[in-house]
Amino acid sequence: MRAIVLALALLLSACGFQLRGSYDLPWETLAISGLPENSELYFQIKRSIESGSLTKVVTDSKQARASLVVLRNDQHKSILSLSAKGLVREYQLTRSFMFKVQDASGKPIQPPTQIVLQREMTFDDEHVFAKEAEEAIIWREMQSDLVQQLMRRLAAGKARPATAGG
Repeated sequence: MRAIVLALALLLSACGFQLRGSYDLPWETLAISGLPENSELYFQIKRSIESGSLTKVVTDSKQARASLVVLRNDQHKSILSLSAKGLVREYQLTRSFMFKVQDASGKPIQPPTQIVLQREMTFDDEHVFAKEAEEAIIWREMQSDLVQQLMRRLAAGKARPATAGG
């Protein structure tokens, strides 16, 4: 039994397995532009960067080694299906986020990158308030997922400066 546990531990360590939450970002300072500084998304990105890496988020892009530029941040709710009576049965929630990373002189480090998240949500006219609360929870979970994907992309793309052709 010990041999099996030891073999599994060796396999996990050999495959590069590591817990999420720690990111190796190459910049000492990073500015975030394109989002209001008082928005929930800005705070969540800032908190993830500062708690999961050695990078410090600054407000002035002139003081930053790099800038995370948010090009698009949209939420959209569309009808996915209707009942025989023409009532909404399902919605599709879509979150689109596009960003790029540039250095202090404005040269691209990472080209424009898009993250799109979609979730389906059932709807029931008899439980409108409960479904509104469920929708709010889904949007929050999508935002958390978005921030985690953003952090992974920032950490993974650090060694590849963007080319002039995009």
